Amino acid sequence: MCGWDAGASCYPCDMKTHALEDITHADRLAAEITASVLSGEFRPGLRLDEQMLADRYAVSRTPVREALRRLASTGLIEIKPRRGATVTRATSAQIEVLFGAMAEIEATCARLSALSMTPLERRRLASFHESMQEFVEQEDGEGFAAANLTFHTQIYVGAHNPIIADFASGLRRRLAPFRRAQFRTRGRLPRSHEEHRRVVEAISGGNPAEAHAAMFQHMSLVEESFERLAESI
Repeated sequence: MCGWDAGASCYPCDMKTHALEDITHADRLAAEITASVLSGEFRPGLRLDEQMLADRYAVSRTPVREALRRLASTGLIEIKPRRGATVTRATSAQIEVLFGAMAEIEATCARLSALSMTPLERRRLASFHESMQEFVEQEDGEGFAAANLTFHTQIYVGAHNPIIADFASGLRRRLAPFRRAQFRTRGRLPRSHEEHRRVVEAISGGNPAEAHAAMFQHMSLVEESFERLAESI
């Protein structure tokens, strides 16, 4: 219950629902635009008009604006006042640096989680990992991608270091379009789930060195999967 009169329209709940829908649309749009940039359909120098993108993907301009804002942090596009968004040329070296930083910070979070997670947090992580098997069996890339965010966030929180967790979340947002794109690679869902299992077992067993190594390996394979996808587009 939201606490509003039952006979009245529940505006706060409606607004929350629309906000969540916009976030979902923005994630998907960012992934779609990323694919178009990597494939060469959206070439460097192309101006990305908000209305054009809204019409192309049959959404409002709000999620388009949010998707462009997220992509600007990755270096794929550049946003300038009064000129809007323009496709840039994100080099493989730039992406490699981002993935390298992400691997280091994620591995650190896994190591700290193995040291600091409470028994309840470890059980919840293991249980959530098991629940992701459903997305693997259904070959549901969208569902797995959403659950994947929750899985990694649990590890950030489990590190019990707010500064490192905040840094990890910020890096993740910058790489989000690339990380989502990896799930288009054939066979990636079961491989990712298996990599997660090794991380969970190390954290649950309280083995920081193994947790660090397992997560670092996982992130290296995420980058490798994205690179294979980019080459095939």
